[in-house]
Amino acid sequence: MEQVVVVGAGLAGLRACEGLRARGYVGAITLLGEEEHAPYDRPPLSKQFLAGTLGADRLSLRRDEQLAALDLDLRLGSSSRATSLDAAGRRVELASGEWLAFDGLVVATGSRARVLPGLEALPTVHVLRTLDDSVALRTGLGPGRRLLVVGGGFVGMEVAATARGLGAEVTVVEPLETPLERVLGRLAGGACARLHAEHGVRLETGTTIEEAVAEPDGSTTAVLGRGEAVSADVVLVAVGAAPNVSWLEGSGLEVGPSGVACDARLQVAPGIVAAGDVARFPFGPAGSPARIEHRTNAAEQGDHAAGTLLGGTEPFAPVPYVWSDQYDVKIQLLGLPEPDDVCEVVDGSLRDGRFVAAYGRDGRLTAAVAFEMPRSLMRLRSMLATPTPYEEARRAFA
Repeated sequence: MEQVVVVGAGLAGLRACEGLRARGYVGAITLLGEEEHAPYDRPPLSKQFLAGTLGADRLSLRRDEQLAALDLDLRLGSSSRATSLDAAGRRVELASGEWLAFDGLVVATGSRARVLPGLEALPTVHVLRTLDDSVALRTGLGPGRRLLVVGGGFVGMEVAATARGLGAEVTVVEPLETPLERVLGRLAGGACARLHAEHGVRLETGTTIEEAVAEPDGSTTAVLGRGEAVSADVVLVAVGAAPNVSWLEGSGLEVGPSGVACDARLQVAPGIVAAGDVARFPFGPAGSPARIEHRTNAAEQGDHAAGTLLGGTEPFAPVPYVWSDQYDVKIQLLGLPEPDDVCEVVDGSLRDGRFVAAYGRDGRLTAAVAFEMPRSLMRLRSMLATPTPYEEARRAFA
């Protein structure tokens, strides 16, 4: 293998480049990114960077000399965006019209923020996925400003917390009964709801936005399904992300709204691997298709995909991990819970806002979440690495 092309200059793509070099690959590596920025960290975009406590210079994932040591052909900007893949011919087309040949390809194009019909054209509406998105959103926040967050997932609730810290009035609209219910279920989602209510966030759950209108003064009025009207100076649509796979249409690879299909090693096709938000791979004992949009997953998959590209045969078998900082509370999640999982507190208490809850399905431990109890949570990490009876997890805290 003499020429590897890595499409996507986020964390997964960067870690793939580092993984190739760490394993002794000395051939050419071209790293493509459609943003103008060198690889940077995304989690602070909804927290410290948005709050103004972390500068853009501290978002960089690697120093200039570290990138130079990787000996990459680093191409950034809109002209370097991949627009199509000729898998049979082993080449990638760029927006500039150039075709790049490869022996090995890493698909790490990540995801893009979803939009809602009827809202995308309003001047006050933002999404949050990139550094530029965060910069634009920050200009509209501050004391007395009114922020409407559409969507109660991690990004929406982190921005809500950050905006409250900046003095903004915040309303969150979420169609489910609690924020973070899709990710954490009702028990932990309810704890998140109480946390935000205590900090003055208006939570409108179990409803949606039926209509949004731009007002002459530059604000937006949103009408909810129950008939209430919410006025906002700034609107953030945080309703999840869609994998960036449009450039792969017609390539012959198995792609769709749920990402790029990989085998257990993250191989998509001979000489082609995928990593990060875009990769759909067999997960868990049942091998159910999963796509994980977490920072830790991007880093681990990028490195693993590099190993597979160089002939590695080990399956990718992670213990998924994600964290979220909201106000002064750290929320940490291990594993992938599902909505119908059993969930109960095994350490601490909901009343105090410090607890560990374990999730189970079919008598087996599937996940665990902690609010401000990191050490207790990590006692369950090894249990999640192998099939463990749910009762055994409960007894760990008896």
